[in-house]
Amino acid sequence: MHEAVFSFTSPQATLLHRVLAPEAGEVAGSRSCEEVMLEGDDRLVLRVQAADVHALRAALNMWLRLITVADELQEMIIHE
Repeated sequence: MHEAVFSFTSPQATLLHRVLAPEAGEVAGSRSCEEVMLEGDDRLVLRVQAADVHALRAALNMWLRLITVADELQEMIIHE
């Protein structure tokens, strides 16, 4: 089993967690499992476990993109 953990600091971490957490978990037939956690009020933690390094890379690409898009969207909404 391969694992990667990323930690992001954001004043909107609680909102990001609320949006992203329902997407996490283990999907039947998937080679990866993801967990999105909130540490305090300003830290979002992503943990990805995968059966092989290729599945880990694919899951990380997707999740890092999701987090980036969610963060950029909430920034746009706040500043409008």
